[in-house]
Amino acid sequence: MNHTSQPFFTRAQVGLPPNYEVLKEEREVAVLGTPHGPAPSTSTVIHVHSETSVPDHVVWSLFNTLFLNCCCLGFIAFAYSVKSRDRKMMGDLTGAQAYASTAKCLNVWALVLSILGTILVIVATVVSIRSFS
Repeated sequence: MNHTSQPFFTRAQVGLPPNYEVLKEEREVAVLGTPHGPAPSTSTVIHVHSETSVPDHVVWSLFNTLFLNCCCLGFIAFAYSVKSRDRKMMGDLTGAQAYASTAKCLNVWALVLSILGTILVIVATVVSIRSFS
């Protein structure tokens, strides 16, 4: 598509000198050049990697520390969770994942041992009440 600009008024009608730049569009076409047909389009693709979410299990560790702190496993899990959060803030996702994995393992063991301990206490209480009756 070739655009040629034709002025609405001629130079003689407007009274402009012959060497005056008539249209801004003509100047832009001269600077940019005319299109040379369909040019191959190139594209640039930028891949934005989302930040990998590493769970640090701080809330779970805090719960185990406050309520089910069997053999201090909840407190140790809380320490590893805080280390995991610190590593994540520093940008070390591998270290954060390693500490989070350890905290998760300690939290699972603290939860299992506490549930087993609670069940044992309940069973022992029921058995002792029945034996005295």
